[in-house]
Amino acid sequence: MTIQSVVGDGDAAERMRSLASVRRAREREKEKRKGGSTDAPNRPREVVIPDIITVQELSNRMAVRGVDIIKFLMKQGLMMKINDVIDSDTAELVAEEFGMAVKRVSESDIEFGFLGDADDAEAADVRAPVVAIMGHVDHGKTSLLDALRTTDVAGGEAGGITQHIGAYQVRLDDGQKVTFLDTPGHAAFSAMRARGANVTDIVVLVVAADDGVMPQTIEAIQHAKAAGAPLIVAVNKMDKPGATSQKVVNELLQHEVIAENLGGETQIIEVSAKERMNLDGLLEAILVQAEVMDLRANADRSAEGVVIEAKLDKGRGPVGTVLVKRGTLKRGDIVVAGGSWGKVRALLNERNEQLTEAGPSVPVEILGLDEAPSPGDVFAVVESEARARELTEYRQRVKREKAQVSGGSVSLVDMMSRLQSKKVSELPVVIKADVQGSAEAIVSSLDKMSTDEVRARTVYSGAGGITESDVNLAKSAGAPILGFNVRASKQARDLAEREGVEIRYYSIIYDLLDDIKGVLSGMLAPLQRETFLGNAAVLQVFDISKIGKIAGCRVSEGVVRKGARVRIIRDDVVVLELGVLNTLKRFKDEVNEVTAGQECGMQFQGFQDIKEGDYIECFTVEEIKRTLD
Repeated sequence: MTIQSVVGDGDAAERMRSLASVRRAREREKEKRKGGSTDAPNRPREVVIPDIITVQELSNRMAVRGVDIIKFLMKQGLMMKINDVIDSDTAELVAEEFGMAVKRVSESDIEFGFLGDADDAEAADVRAPVVAIMGHVDHGKTSLLDALRTTDVAGGEAGGITQHIGAYQVRLDDGQKVTFLDTPGHAAFSAMRARGANVTDIVVLVVAADDGVMPQTIEAIQHAKAAGAPLIVAVNKMDKPGATSQKVVNELLQHEVIAENLGGETQIIEVSAKERMNLDGLLEAILVQAEVMDLRANADRSAEGVVIEAKLDKGRGPVGTVLVKRGTLKRGDIVVAGGSWGKVRALLNERNEQLTEAGPSVPVEILGLDEAPSPGDVFAVVESEARARELTEYRQRVKREKAQVSGGSVSLVDMMSRLQSKKVSELPVVIKADVQGSAEAIVSSLDKMSTDEVRARTVYSGAGGITESDVNLAKSAGAPILGFNVRASKQARDLAEREGVEIRYYSIIYDLLDDIKGVLSGMLAPLQRETFLGNAAVLQVFDISKIGKIAGCRVSEGVVRKGARVRIIRDDVVVLELGVLNTLKRFKDEVNEVTAGQECGMQFQGFQDIKEGDYIECFTVEEIKRTLD
């Protein structure tokens, strides 16, 4: 007899209620007293399932024992442990099996709402056109822009070439404004030109009348077509004697750029930046094209735009040059640009004037970011610092995971076998540039120099001055530091001298690429060119004490020469490759060479296995230095 049978209803077979059952009954009683519904357990529990989840976490969210989930997975043919990871589809199948309501979420959902919806056309106002100036090296792009801005930027450029994107806004006499993006023309800056075309409304293609269409001119045309931007051709240097635009018009026809007077849609404007000729005509063509395009943007909203350029300034910290596409960027706004964020401390225009706000189509420098963003990143204003941190942490994590995946796609065994088979010689380098775009262009150009035998490996590249950490990194990697328009701090210079790290400064990208090309060419193994001298047959072998075996030979063809390379062939099999003819005698006299038809004695350096009937080929080997194309 048990106590339950004495105090209970007499049913001894009834099992004692579990402690969990008692707790659930008490919870229901509390809910009833609070006015809650006791039917809540009958409604399916909602389970939030991310992209990947462990069995343990799914068990906790479903309030189901982990062992029950594992049993179900085993029935489905999946052998799982409590800490194993399952995908969202499997997790959803498990949750539905246990009668749960599933809500699928993805980690990338955090990006939703970062960029706003498209503006209503009626609410948008007319904005200034964004014009990219493109063309070949030394065709006068920056000089033309200087003439429009009545300033002299080209004079301050190293070597007379533009090496990063400049963004300027020109204010006309009638109050209208035009935003210009000056893009580099050198081949190394292809990615920067593409970026310029992708953020612009109109492309002005500058072609020198005396030079015509050149490789970067063709590339600019392709970028403009890919971006879907209309093209206006400015034929520059028309002040030169005998200059005519007809040559340029004819050459452009080969690339499907047809002038208006030939029935096409492309405006051809003849200008001279040096003589300030017909600049009004160029501006008028730009404004007419902009009016046809009806460019509009809503200024009464949070700002969104694109990072044009970024750099690390020693006094001001990370500085980003951005182009506002829509909305108004104000001082104090919290901005997210790629993997960086910050509160805007200052807005500066191209004249270094402080602004309180920047509207659509206005290029400005912003201060206050935690790190320099990557050129081409989209930026937008967010509502709070918490939201900004959430976004940047997610993006940085995704970037790290991608780097790990790309870096770990090849096993160490594969990598070693590939290196041994190809015998790739590497030149490690550390690159520091004034802006991110220049560093990107240098890295891209060095990658293009790589061959199956030699390559330049970029250990690190970034914007800003050369610091002590850069020197330490270069020392550990055995790499020189290439400074492009930057200088090393005094502490970094002293450390580099102590550690023996070479720092090279450059201001023109041609010089940097030529130097690295020369180093890589020196790392190439020289070509071995054989020059045939003559053949000889071994008639008899003499074994002389203290000297070794001497081959008595007759020269059958050409000439044999002392010190030349020899190849000994026996029964059509090479028994000695690249041997050296150490001693050559004619009777008792040592001679330098023996001609065809004469007999002689030969001794070979380090080789005694000579036999009658052997055939000797005599030749010289010439080493030819190789260079990269």
